[in-house]
Parts: sequence; C-alpha cells; structure tokens
Amino acid sequence: MNKFTFVVLCFTAVFLSIFPAVAQDLQASGCGDPNAKFSVKTTNGQHSVQANSDQPDSGKALVYFVEDDTGYEAAPKPTTRIGVDGQWVGATYGNSFLYFSVDPGVHHLCASWQKAVSLFQGRKTAAAHFTAEAGHTYYFSAKNIWTRDGPTDMSLYPVDSDEGQLLANKFAFSASQPKK
Repeated sequence: MNKFTFVVLCFTAVFLSIFPAVAQDLQASGCGDPNAKFSVKTTNGQHSVQANSDQPDSGKALVYFVEDDTGYEAAPKPTTRIGVDGQWVGATYGNSFLYFSVDPGVHHLCASWQKAVSLFQGRKTAAAHFTAEAGHTYYFSAKNIWTRDGPTDMSLYPVDSDEGQLLANKFAFSASQPKK
C-alpha cells in the first residue's frame, strides 16, 4: 500500500467514525435528517406581514423563520432548511422567509444549509429553543455570512416582532417541497 492510499484510508475511517455523531447532534438540536433535500421557490409580494394579520390556528403558536443573506457576498446563496423538534418543516433560499404553526410548549429549532459549500470552513448549522404559547407569534432569523476574505458563519436568534415583520416584508416568501 502506498502512502497516498494509507492517508486516504485513515481520513475515510476517521470521517465515517464521526459522521453518526454529527448526524445525532443535528437531530438532537432540532434538525431533521441530514440527507433531506428541499426544492424552494421564492416569490416577492405574495405575502405581507402586518401586526395581527396572520393568526395562529386555534390552540397553536405561529413561527416566522427569516433567512437573512444580506451579509452573504458569494453566489449562489445557500438553501437553508428549518427544523423543529427533529423534523424539517421547510426551507428558504436567499433573503426569504416561511412560517408554520407549532403546539404550545418548549421547541428546539435548527437552521442548516442543505448543501455545505465546503467541508470544514465555518459554521453552517445553528440552533435555538423557545417556549411557545397558544395564540402568540414568534420570529426567528438565520443570518448567513460569507465574505470574500473570511469564513462562513450562520447564527439563529429570536427577533422582536417589529423587526421580524420588517424583515419578512422586505424579503421574498419561500414555498418548499421535499425532494424525493
């Protein structure tokens, strides 16, 4: 066996030994199946967010998820999947948003790039948790950053309802479907 083959085998063994742990961590933090893919269509002006205009279903809470790529200087923009309690609920692309209902209680959210641009550069998954109350609306923003001079980064954080409405009205609405 030559030196190159040995290095490749060692790298493969290490990668395969840590991949199940990585997949388990993603699901534990609110993410879904790491191999799931979505097709996403965005449309401008299809949905206007105004205070109290979108009411949650009876006994549910409404969650807006906004993908903010204003600091992302590369192309193409990432497709970002959003997970709740270990299941993907949809995806966004570029500066866009989606919304969904949840039951009251504690929920674990995850935002994760559908396809990592590079294997070891920067953070491409982020997580947060919150406690939903029936009849309330919550806003979360995933901010993707990629500069020509620096590594990638993603953050997921709650935003004030006024800021959430502002971002959602500024960005396109995302409709996503799981790829089969």
